[in-house]
Amino acid sequence: MPSVFTRIIEGEIPGRFVWKDDRCVAFLTIEPMRPGHTLVVPREEIDHWIDLDTELCSHVFEVARIIGRAQNAAFHPRRVGMLIVGDEVPHAHLHLVPIDNAGQLSFAAVDRDPSPAALDAAADAIREQLRSMGRAEVSD
Repeated sequence: MPSVFTRIIEGEIPGRFVWKDDRCVAFLTIEPMRPGHTLVVPREEIDHWIDLDTELCSHVFEVARIIGRAQNAAFHPRRVGMLIVGDEVPHAHLHLVPIDNAGQLSFAAVDRDPSPAALDAAADAIREQLRSMGRAEVSD
């Protein structure tokens, strides 16, 4: 059975994508720790990040770095934090979260009912920064 992320990637479930390329995608989570909380997910359904082949792992982390720079420019956090947990969905993914302190990088801090308008605005802000960086992989 496909993971929820595979279903989002394939368009069965809607997602607020900010990045799409042939190896991975990035979209906003529906339960953000902070505005702009983005997931970077390989298209290939691989359960554990340590099982990504070297090239795919390098690509996913490079996309995460690029998205992190866009988040930094869009939200002006003190840091962009990253979590790799993988317990909640059996499909490798990186959480990128604009934070002002380490306590904000916690699943205890998620907003379980965020405003759709706020999610759309955060996605638009990241896309705008990616476009200003000249990235063709920006998704609408």
